[in-house]
Amino acid sequence: MLNLMRLEMKKYHIGSYIKRAIFADFVILAVIFMLLFITKVEGDQDFRTYQTAFGLIDTFVRVVFIIFGSVLIAKFIIGEFKYKTITVAFMYPINRKKLIASKLGIVVLFTFSAIIFSTIFITAIFSVVSSYFQLLPDVVTLSSVIQRIPAVVMNAVSASCIALIPLYFGMRKYSIPATIVSSILIAMIVSSNSGNFTLYDIIFIPITLAIIGISVAYLSFRNIEKVDI
Repeated sequence: MLNLMRLEMKKYHIGSYIKRAIFADFVILAVIFMLLFITKVEGDQDFRTYQTAFGLIDTFVRVVFIIFGSVLIAKFIIGEFKYKTITVAFMYPINRKKLIASKLGIVVLFTFSAIIFSTIFITAIFSVVSSYFQLLPDVVTLSSVIQRIPAVVMNAVSASCIALIPLYFGMRKYSIPATIVSSILIAMIVSSNSGNFTLYDIIFIPITLAIIGISVAYLSFRNIEKVDI
């Protein structure tokens, strides 16, 4: 399995996706600083604490990388079925389920790692810049950062599984647009903010969606050995 994942990552030049993920991090940072600037200009009192800032970081990172995960699914799986290039891979003496599982494993692992890294990276830069220029009246403490760790890990685990749900919509007609559009809708619905509250804050919702994502991945390819491509 690990060898298959390594070969797939080499085949799709995973390094280029890492670069895009880092670029996305800088975009998220720019958006957050822009929001902070706008709220200061308008005198809005909602964005005045690091807790609010950290919540925004979690939301933006989650949305971006759920969508990013669907892009990987579209490239690694949907596109191969759509253009029938998957038939070449199926000609090799490799178990089909293992091949598909390795592709999905890359998607989940990449999404999980990207969310963890991005959250740490963006949080660190935002905290340092905000503290240095005193952009917020609040003070960030080491204990408040440490307290976030379980939530960040949980966020990464659930979001990386939720990123699998668009696979269902994409595999219906091997549609790349359907894969990406469905991921955008899912990410926006669960992360839409209303009074600093999102559906994602209701713990059973991300857990349920994560289970659905895993189930979708399993059900989509449980009979792949019998399918005539």
